Amino acid sequence: MGLLTLGKPLSWEEIKASGYEEHIRRHGLIQFVNLYNRLKDRPCDVLKWGDEVEYMLVALDREKKTAKLLLKAEGILPALQAQEENNPKGDLKTLWRPEYASYMVEGTPGKPYGGLMAHLNTVEANMKLRRQEVIKLLDSDKGETALSLTVFPRLGCENFSTPSYEPYPRDEGISKSLFIPDEVIYPGHPRFRSLTQNIRKRRGEKVAINIPIFKDKNTPSPFVETFTNDHDGEGARAAKPDHVYMDCMGFGMGNSCLQMTFQACNINEARHLYDQLAPLCPIFLALSAASPVYKGYLTEHDCRWNVIAGSVDDRTEEERNLKPLKNNKFVIPKSRYDSIDSYLSPNGERYSDIDLVLDEKDCQELMDKGIDRQLARHIAHLFIRDPVSVFAEMIDLDDTKDSDHFENIQSTNWQTMRFKPPPVNSNIGWRVEFRPMEVQLTDFENAAFVVFVVLLTRTILTFKLNLLMQLSKVDLNMQQAQKRNAILNSKFYFRKDLRSCACDCPIEDEQCLMSIDTIINGGPLGEGQGDFPGLIPLINQYVATVETDLDTRCTIMCYLKLISDRASGKLVTLASWIRNFITSHPDYKHDSVVTERINYDLVEACDRITQGQLEPPELFHCSESKSSNDIPNSVKVAQEIV
Repeated sequence: MGLLTLGKPLSWEEIKASGYEEHIRRHGLIQFVNLYNRLKDRPCDVLKWGDEVEYMLVALDREKKTAKLLLKAEGILPALQAQEENNPKGDLKTLWRPEYASYMVEGTPGKPYGGLMAHLNTVEANMKLRRQEVIKLLDSDKGETALSLTVFPRLGCENFSTPSYEPYPRDEGISKSLFIPDEVIYPGHPRFRSLTQNIRKRRGEKVAINIPIFKDKNTPSPFVETFTNDHDGEGARAAKPDHVYMDCMGFGMGNSCLQMTFQACNINEARHLYDQLAPLCPIFLALSAASPVYKGYLTEHDCRWNVIAGSVDDRTEEERNLKPLKNNKFVIPKSRYDSIDSYLSPNGERYSDIDLVLDEKDCQELMDKGIDRQLARHIAHLFIRDPVSVFAEMIDLDDTKDSDHFENIQSTNWQTMRFKPPPVNSNIGWRVEFRPMEVQLTDFENAAFVVFVVLLTRTILTFKLNLLMQLSKVDLNMQQAQKRNAILNSKFYFRKDLRSCACDCPIEDEQCLMSIDTIINGGPLGEGQGDFPGLIPLINQYVATVETDLDTRCTIMCYLKLISDRASGKLVTLASWIRNFITSHPDYKHDSVVTERINYDLVEACDRITQGQLEPPELFHCSESKSSNDIPNSVKVAQEIV
């Protein structure tokens, strides 16, 4: 979720009246300059990486046949964090943090993984440990469990949580939502409620998320929702026909995802890796698709991205180009949660074909202080956003020692990729964060996606691959990736020649439309265009060049087979599996409605899959690898010798 500063949160009215948004912006830029100049020539760091998995707490009532979100995160987090609190410098296996909703917790490895191939074989075991740590704090006799589920199917429906609360759609509330009560927002940290209210206040109205409904044979046409508690009519005005309407931050930030962070050797490698991973974001979004249901309705989308982008869209009507600019400085094409708008490496500048909205004065100020033009434009673009989470105790800071003002704005630009400078006074290096993936049900699947991305980064760096393409095409891919069954039905722009840095042909001719099967597994591109090598065959070439113990090699092969078969359609995505489960349920009326009983049966099946009690052959071939909590002794000895 980003920076978790403690203190007294300020309302948007207080931030604006005091001019703090400009104060934080100015000092945030100064803090970045200080960080950059101090750390740009930092000696080479070693490769480190890690993952984040967000879990949903769920209560299954086996007698009443209901599945509800369990608002218990605040109660179990102290126990999850006890080992870290009591022994902060110890050899921790796991770390835990709060997340946006009272039914969510976020788990990461206790320390980053390193550069050994054997570390790839510890990911799944660590994920299993994390899940076990949560589950042991829940009451299994009451049906309490922890699921890595991207979207809870009936989030926002009546009585979707336990305990249950009524929404409070009044202006003095936090979200003013017609569907999600404020009590669902995690109460143990003030940032979450402050963000929710300030985003709404800055926008001047509630956020409005509209996702096209899946039109089954009995779905009303037009499909129009009615709202009994819409006292001021805002919901009726914002809701679109034939769309599922959602109206608050909880519908996006209340979803779960799978994210990864990589520490690069130096700043230049971090910028290079940021660029090379950016075109892969829509591909991995489609590969990991896991969320076809919103607010109890089947939709035409299989992914959460546009929902979460809309949930934190604090742009005013002027910034959305609905009114002429008067009180705001810019028309801003995207939400603060969206795909990236510029590359960072020298080779990437040619492909940054999106008009970058920025304050030229900010950009020039950064360049005058030693920041190169490309990085200066990136930072200036991030800083067109206002700070929307400000704490009274964190206004006047020492810019030579602190970076909270920079992180305030940096951490509330939730993009597909994030470029992360080293924190102040730490031994952490320059990092990039890979953010598009949806979380899967099993630790095996989540580990497979993590290991696949890690191997891909090493393959890119080792073979000096070039995945760069026009960012405007990456944006088109992001929209394609979210469509129903995009993995089989959509084509994606992708670079044809991964070995060359550039060619003499027009930039548009360096890429073409491909299926995800071709991108992942390789295949012919069409008449006269040759063959595309495929990412997995390239990874296999890389793995063949490095020494790998037998168990790790077997695990890698299992993971790559899962990804390969998802891409080819031999296995289905979780989104397709959920959709098929619902449409084949005996209670389904072919009206796009996911009833409470359908929801129970679906979530109960998801829990059995997670626990290894159900293994749908269409979803994966196996659900467990040879993963281990420790790397082999022989590898440890070899590492010590080196």
